[in-house]
Amino acid sequence: MKSWCNLSLKGRRIFASLFLSLGLWETAVSPVKADSRPVIDETVNCEVLVVGGGLAGAATAYESLLAGRTVCMTELTDWLGGQISSQGTSALDETTRQRELLYYSRGYNELRDRLQKFYGELNPGDCWVSATCFIPADAHAILRNQLQDAAKRGKGTLKWFPNTIIKELDYNDDNTLIESAIAIQHQPQPGTPPLNHEPLSQVIEDAYQYADSPRFQKTILRFTPPHQNPNHWLVIEATETGELIALADVPYRLGLDARTHREPSSPVTTPDSYCTQGFTYTFAMQKTAEEQTYNIPEFYAQYAPYYSYELPRLANFDLVFTYRRIWSPQTGEPGSFSGIKWTSPTPGDISMQNWTWGNDYRPGTAQDNLIYTRAQLQQSGQLSPGNWLGGLRQETLQNGEKHALGYFYWLVQGTTDSQLGDNVKKPQPHHILLQGYDSPMGTSHGLSKFPYIREGRRIIGRPSFGYTDGFSIDEIDISRRDYTADFYQENLSPEQYQDLWIALAGLESPKAIVENLSPGEISRRTRSTIYPDAVGIAQYPIDFHPCMTLSPPERPGNTERENVRIGQGKSYPAQIPLRAMIPQRLDNLLVVGKSIATSHTAAAAYRVHSFEWSSGAAAGITVDYVLDKGMLPYELVASMPRPSQELREVQRRLRMTQNPISFPNTSIFNLDWSRW
Repeated sequence: MKSWCNLSLKGRRIFASLFLSLGLWETAVSPVKADSRPVIDETVNCEVLVVGGGLAGAATAYESLLAGRTVCMTELTDWLGGQISSQGTSALDETTRQRELLYYSRGYNELRDRLQKFYGELNPGDCWVSATCFIPADAHAILRNQLQDAAKRGKGTLKWFPNTIIKELDYNDDNTLIESAIAIQHQPQPGTPPLNHEPLSQVIEDAYQYADSPRFQKTILRFTPPHQNPNHWLVIEATETGELIALADVPYRLGLDARTHREPSSPVTTPDSYCTQGFTYTFAMQKTAEEQTYNIPEFYAQYAPYYSYELPRLANFDLVFTYRRIWSPQTGEPGSFSGIKWTSPTPGDISMQNWTWGNDYRPGTAQDNLIYTRAQLQQSGQLSPGNWLGGLRQETLQNGEKHALGYFYWLVQGTTDSQLGDNVKKPQPHHILLQGYDSPMGTSHGLSKFPYIREGRRIIGRPSFGYTDGFSIDEIDISRRDYTADFYQENLSPEQYQDLWIALAGLESPKAIVENLSPGEISRRTRSTIYPDAVGIAQYPIDFHPCMTLSPPERPGNTERENVRIGQGKSYPAQIPLRAMIPQRLDNLLVVGKSIATSHTAAAAYRVHSFEWSSGAAAGITVDYVLDKGMLPYELVASMPRPSQELREVQRRLRMTQNPISFPNTSIFNLDWSRW
């Protein structure tokens, strides 16, 4: 029987109809049209191909440029920075102690310094969610200058390709090395509006098609290593959703993991790939002296049943507005909230909105999930050569855009509250949605250029000592949960509960095994897992924005998926092991950012700004070393758990370049992390 990939488009449709009639698919995913590769317009050589211009990708480029490397960087949007720019989440998520010590990668500290120099302060918005809130459009320009300066200092070369996606990958004969990458760069056709005129949902499918369209003219690029030798370059997966790992079809996970002794807080006993964390189209709004008038969106009634202040203590518009205020030209009246000092809004203040029961869009079923699973990609044919369209559901992107615009209308005119009931929400008509190419988001419609993605596809690392099914950072590696709670004793089998406590025992693990100690006799370690192959650091609470139970997410009376938040809470200062960045099968691909090998729970902490930078910095230093030595990244960790001499040298280079690989006083004997 022919494989699915070898079937004609007509054949796929016949099989799709048959499978649906038999109930073998949970939902239909429309087949894509075959898109044959055209003539290549330009071939570009580089030592490092970074796919994705977010913070992790920028950090990889920064360290590679300082090392004198030639770097190609592609990005779907026209802005560098990801979270801080094109996704609009320009309020740095940081923990207090780490910020007090400025214990970050050197490039992240330089970025913070440049923000301070640009504004004269780190918090020009006087926000209270962070010590650093700023305008997304400024962040792109600041980061672009930082990379250009790094290239000058290190005598490296940056080849920047905005509005560019990777369409296909070519491999060597045994499919272990990426030999080249085929990309599509788009620009507006003459006489059409500038980029960022339409929201992403309206242009994303066009951006992934080879052919010119009435809207875009395309340039077809081929990225290759110097001398056409795949051993002479590294490809870096730095996209927001894990595009390359899906396109390359290396093993990965998506959504909820099954409950095990290593992921004990999971709400499910079998994996649920559809329930990922919510995504958010952010926007900026400004307080005005004059009362404004608004047109009610035609779709508002559909989304209004969702919106809420969420908690009684947050049912204050000024609190919500100042939470992520990114610009404040004059200081308002001082106030306090639960020990947090803040100032009241004044005309001219600009707030960026990113609110769980506001513009978060939280699909969680096979009918509406944003990031297609591997099975859905196969069903649609996107894994066939030339058929890749980005792996996202266009309809869900569009619904998220409407949902965000509806939230703005709710903020200024709404009188309902889905969680707190009537007589809570009051209209706030002295505000406008900031739109235009010179607005904070840089779009005519006012929404961020790309949604803030909290969770994408996550690789499964290679089998390693103690990780026979593939390496992963899991919940128990970082969490401070109380595992004596009833939930764990009631929902884990006796064997799983015993294994949980043995894994938590730290230095007592051998004794617990030899003497067959019961969980009640074991004292848990009070630190995160320490990795011999650590190359970076991360710390942030385990923070969930759970998917909703029913489809569509805005359905009246809908609730968050039950028990997803059980694992939420404090975490220990943690590390980024190199094994979490190395995918299976492909030897010259490194993964940075949110797609490293983590569980669903661990990913909820390993997703913030400084972590992304630290993982990218680790990749940049690692790439420079292995290119020097003629090695491949997996060879550095082949001897785990015993570090190789080459791995120790990479770690030494990271420390020497002010890129921490552990927090101060990290040791198997140090159990005092109270200040963190």
